[in-house]
Amino acid sequence: MNLANLLEPIKKINHALHYLKIEDISINSKKVMPNTLFVAIAGATADGHDYIEEAIRNGATAIIGEKDIEELAIQSLEDEKYVEGMVENRELSIPYIQVENSRKVLANIACQFYGHPSKKKTVIGITGTNGKTTTSFMLKKILEDAGYKCTIFGSICNEVNGQVTDSINTTPDSLELQKNMARSNDDFIIIEVSSHGISQYRIEGIEFDYCLFTNLDHDHLDYHRDMEEYFNVKTLLFQQLKPTGKAIINVLDSWGKKLSEQLIVNGKQIVQLGKDVKLTEHTSSSAILSFNRNQEEVLHLKILGKHNIFNACMALLTAQQLAIPTKKILQSISKFSGVPGRFEMVSHPKGAKIVIDYAHTQGAFSHCLQTIREQGAKRIFHIFGFRGNRDQRKRQPMVEISKDLCDVTLLTLDDLNGIPKESMEQTLYDLHDKVELDRTLAIKQVLEKVEEGDWVCITGKGHEEYKEQFYYPTSTDIETVNFFTKEGTKN
Repeated sequence: MNLANLLEPIKKINHALHYLKIEDISINSKKVMPNTLFVAIAGATADGHDYIEEAIRNGATAIIGEKDIEELAIQSLEDEKYVEGMVENRELSIPYIQVENSRKVLANIACQFYGHPSKKKTVIGITGTNGKTTTSFMLKKILEDAGYKCTIFGSICNEVNGQVTDSINTTPDSLELQKNMARSNDDFIIIEVSSHGISQYRIEGIEFDYCLFTNLDHDHLDYHRDMEEYFNVKTLLFQQLKPTGKAIINVLDSWGKKLSEQLIVNGKQIVQLGKDVKLTEHTSSSAILSFNRNQEEVLHLKILGKHNIFNACMALLTAQQLAIPTKKILQSISKFSGVPGRFEMVSHPKGAKIVIDYAHTQGAFSHCLQTIREQGAKRIFHIFGFRGNRDQRKRQPMVEISKDLCDVTLLTLDDLNGIPKESMEQTLYDLHDKVELDRTLAIKQVLEKVEEGDWVCITGKGHEEYKEQFYYPTSTDIETVNFFTKEGTKN
């Protein structure tokens, strides 16, 4: 694509740029090759504007950035001339296009470069504080059982055309997202949409056929000013529905009810958990679902938790919109075996049960621990910690929930994120008197105490690998648990 056509979405059209051919787009100067457009983005730890000269040396055809060219110390651009808001180096013929927001521009030109793939696909976006991952995996299971193929982008992994790769962020950056959507030959694309992904324009330009809202809980308030701002960011996803698109909303959640009312005023088509399907009775693994026209069905789950019943209902309502028969949907859900790190259960040799869960909000804690309590646990041991440089306001309430629902609460280390270990240790002791800073030792300590009928709940990390170095050579909570349970507790 020539540069002039690529810039059409951002209205930076200069017909003199028709002769410049763009074969790739990059935000990493080290990956720049000849005929590449380099987009400079100012990130949390690095500023792409500092690498413009390297991008030029590696063969960049043009540069997009936010900073004024006069602010950039680039020896390669000493001889400049200004043309319609751009700076061109006469010797290298490198246009510099200055924009207000590089992230937003990157998303729009990525859409243009890859041919607006969302227009040609059925795209499903799932947002909310809790439940995005489980709902997306449930929906994928339903669709695949119905004979369809799914591309999925989320916190556990990314899968395109059956090829699975690890995910770095819940929602990939816009360039990666558009590129992989374009190469997808699958029938459906499911995207977990985080509030960071929305506010950082990672999904900018994507047109969605269905958008789901699971719930909203106290989280990410180190990033968002307050819950109202957090909610408002989430609502932006629903502005990207296609004209025929539908919103699937959990109105049993107060924020979901508020969103539903807004969408109705704006003339959006909505389907509501709590109205279009109601839970008349439920246990931790089953529910009687009441649909419109007095139709009732029974939902059975292999995994536990009322929150997972809600997740299943969200997946069911979406699949119904895709004309999959309700009975087939319920059959698929009944066979769903769960997601790594989401209420993942392991048996202890002494007869105790161990749960590993990603829960890191007040609501998620409550759902997880209440579910364990409902299973008739003799005693509940809870191991968790807090991440450094994150919202501190939710810490004490989460400790209180744990102390209220558990027999033993043990605080331990999560990711430090640059906070000194000694400082985090003091923080934990300020919150609670039982602390074992080494996560592997904390798990070992609890597993040595359990008896038949006890439950152990380890929350916060879920499937994620440890970032800190601990005493035992394990890299995840499940590895640590398995290390101590395969042949009894190890020394």
